Amino acid sequence: MGISLMNTVRQRKKRVCFIVFFIIVLLIVPLNGLISSQTLVSATTLDQFHYRTYQEMTDLLQSLAVNHTDIMSLSSIGTTYQGRTIWMVKLSDNVSVEESEPGVLFMGAHHGNEKPSYEVCLFFIEYMVENYDNESMGELKEVLDSTEIYLIPMVNPDGVEADTRKNCAPNYGPYGHKKEITSYGVNLNRNYDDYWFLYYLLPTAFGFAFNTMDSSFNYHGPYPFSENETKAVRDFVNAHDISISLSFHTYGEYIFYPWMHTTRPPKDEALFVSIGENISSMNHYYLYVGEQHLIPRYGGTLGSSENWLYREHRIIAYTIELCTERAPTNPTTMQNLFMTQLEVNLYVCHRAQTIEFEK
Repeated sequence: MGISLMNTVRQRKKRVCFIVFFIIVLLIVPLNGLISSQTLVSATTLDQFHYRTYQEMTDLLQSLAVNHTDIMSLSSIGTTYQGRTIWMVKLSDNVSVEESEPGVLFMGAHHGNEKPSYEVCLFFIEYMVENYDNESMGELKEVLDSTEIYLIPMVNPDGVEADTRKNCAPNYGPYGHKKEITSYGVNLNRNYDDYWFLYYLLPTAFGFAFNTMDSSFNYHGPYPFSENETKAVRDFVNAHDISISLSFHTYGEYIFYPWMHTTRPPKDEALFVSIGENISSMNHYYLYVGEQHLIPRYGGTLGSSENWLYREHRIIAYTIELCTERAPTNPTTMQNLFMTQLEVNLYVCHRAQTIEFEK
């Protein structure tokens, strides 16, 4: 009986210690509604941040869409070579209606190994739908009530699953004319139809071999929009009215806007700089402006999404290189990234209301 009683006392002490520890954690961790449950658990109980798989993302988006049908819709804009759906999320107060409101497009994971690029999109979606009815966060309701927000969190799901920069479609030589498979994958952010041909007109300036060899990690494909993923983005954008777009990549903590291949400034340079400087003031990333547009700039990014979006549709489009490493695993780093990018995204949605172009 004595030993049994002592064991009982020890068990009660352990329970008391656990309860005290749990209360301390609750007091220290800022449970203020600004951090999603998935992120909070990662930060407080895990040594490394967990990047979601394609299936985990799909399960999350389907669950959110079912539980928030009034402000969120989920649809497919295409299918990858390996058969994965390219998901598009729409956030709006009248989500089933195409309203005459400014559209904002966020995209992640053009490159499959740049995983924070889709996680910032997923966090933003969760945060918006879960706090829409929170009376203390009226800014969110205002944004959703006045903006058509579109997100393609994972442009390259095959690449995400393979943890590779390119997609996973087979190549048949650099021009697609060989009978046998010579390599796999195209760099999707070189496959948009914007000055794609300059590789052939100015091979020295734009690293012809580096970008046209199908084995290269920068291979731009056999022809513009040759890939299912870029075709899906093209067709979606062609069918919607978008004012501003942010495409997330990693890494370097930089902000880019057109043009990425020439020193000639875009027609709306002043607008690009104004919005870009405000983004920079929030995330403290370096904004490349003016004569910093070198030829070639980081290998000459012909065929990139922001160039095509702006030239074809005059969308104020940016590429944002998140983080100081490709895929950080420190939970605190990721929490800070999510909250900072949330601020940027909300600003961009507000700014979309007041864009005025020079004629």
